[in-house]
Amino acid sequence: MSSKNEKPQNVVELTSSDDEDNVAAGATRPQVNAPASKATTQQNVPRQSAAAIASSPPVNEAPESRSFWKAGTYAANITIKSTPVQGSLEHARVHPKFLHSNATSHKWAFGAIAELLDNAVDEVQNGATFVKVDRVNIMKDNSPALVFIDDGGGMDPESLRKCMSLGYSTKKANKTIGQYGNGFKTSTMRLGADVIVFSRATHESKSTQSIGLLSYTYLRKTGQDDVIVPMIDFDISGHWAEPIIYSSQDDWSFNLKTILEWSPFASKSELLQQFEDIGPHGTKVIIYNLWMNDEGVYELSFDDDEEAYASMLYLGKFDNFKIILRGKPIQQFHIADELKFPKVISYRPQVSAPLKDATAETTIGFIKEAPALSVSGFNVYHKNRLIRPFWKVTGDGSLKGNGVVGVLEANFIEPTHDKQDFERSTLFVRLESKLKQMTLEYWKAYYHLIGHQLPASSTYNMESGGSVLSPVGHGPDMQKQPADQHKLGLASNFQEDMHRDVPSVALQGNVRHNLENGKPAVQPIIGIAEGHDNDGTPEGHPVTISADQICEENIQLFIKCEEHLQRETEINQLIELLEKEVTQAKLKCAKLSAYVEARKKQKTMEQ
Repeated sequence: MSSKNEKPQNVVELTSSDDEDNVAAGATRPQVNAPASKATTQQNVPRQSAAAIASSPPVNEAPESRSFWKAGTYAANITIKSTPVQGSLEHARVHPKFLHSNATSHKWAFGAIAELLDNAVDEVQNGATFVKVDRVNIMKDNSPALVFIDDGGGMDPESLRKCMSLGYSTKKANKTIGQYGNGFKTSTMRLGADVIVFSRATHESKSTQSIGLLSYTYLRKTGQDDVIVPMIDFDISGHWAEPIIYSSQDDWSFNLKTILEWSPFASKSELLQQFEDIGPHGTKVIIYNLWMNDEGVYELSFDDDEEAYASMLYLGKFDNFKIILRGKPIQQFHIADELKFPKVISYRPQVSAPLKDATAETTIGFIKEAPALSVSGFNVYHKNRLIRPFWKVTGDGSLKGNGVVGVLEANFIEPTHDKQDFERSTLFVRLESKLKQMTLEYWKAYYHLIGHQLPASSTYNMESGGSVLSPVGHGPDMQKQPADQHKLGLASNFQEDMHRDVPSVALQGNVRHNLENGKPAVQPIIGIAEGHDNDGTPEGHPVTISADQICEENIQLFIKCEEHLQRETEINQLIELLEKEVTQAKLKCAKLSAYVEARKKQKTMEQ
């Protein structure tokens, strides 16, 4: 007999909440008996049947675009009642177009893949030992699909509904990578128009398996004005999979019918077969109708070797966990182990509690292939996860810093929601200046050890930081950057991303303009005595000052400013302490004065 417990409804409106739960390619701990969340199930709001909600008439629209950046452009069918149903509470609704706009936070596909890998890595604490990433062909139309499978704790019916909703995550910020409860929706919708999730979990001796469909294609083609997610659940505690009925058998059957119509699977038996490679617990995510570029080519190339990004994605090496890409375990690569003449530098940022004692240990050195390979920059991690790869903090036109690579974990600054960059906070700016200082100081001390030969020409002066007008004297390998980078197995868009640079804030306009146009940074010094400058340069001849020299001076000024700020903080703390001591002394004096007066009165009365 089918169970009819009061559980989450079969068709879920995608709503938001400040509570959170885990997301799928690695799911949450089983919570089969946990009460349903009101934000997800809307139990106090009268609802239509699944059939009524899911069978809205299709809208007339232009042909669907297979390009991600164009898929959000269509006529929205929005019908919102002016007044709520009697006895119900009004609640915000989420239109299907939001699924697309929410996913635009990922500028490139690998950022979305990293989000799904993060979910599996977070499941290590629940016993996960692997995550498999592969390509399969959809039998219905022979199109490619992307598959993620992990053997983590899996999701029970309640957890799957939270996974499909916005803002749910019980992940602890100090233990897990994810924390916003939004990564599953943004990452899957960035990779493809549709995703189907299979998850199996066991909690308190009750085993369940659940299926959920989040389909942008279905919502768009049926003209929905709310995000509807059909789901079905089974109790597998016995010898067979028994459907779990929450409202009616008709609703359960209609959800099954909707899933079969809009998913890659044509029958209930095909759906159940998808659990066979999951095991007793775990999650399987299949993303299909993958996005293409404007030329009609799939954004993800399954034939290229893109292992490099995944191999560097996590700073700490896993003991009992593997990332398996297309059947091949990825060998984790720690670039700090490959540096020549490595040096460890400690940096203690000025942060308040609870990160008051935070210290960033930065390993810096020359990349093994230097000077032939002119890759440079810092790989900055946050909670074990690579956020900004090969962050180049020195100017593009400068020889200084070529081949210098660093690795650090910066848990004191916050990443953006897509985990592809950091928030531009004061701490971020200070870190950038510190890394620039590290690079320049390391380069000056060790550049000669890798065979860099500075030109004798007066166009470059190491001590004064003169401009580099050409790579003369540095060998033909200085021209081989694109080819050498390709040997790392990096995608072209990844190369562009890893060479992003933030211009020096203090550069004057003409200097910055010249640098951007490949010209030497020439800037006249104003205020020189009439006739000659301090170096005997005739009047009217501008003095050449490089961007490196300006940047170096900026760094020194910034460091002095930081020292003054730190001193000011210490003085303010001392003032605050002295004021407290003065206040306490005044109170003590007042008490002593009152005591003396009382003693005088007592003595007078005794006389």
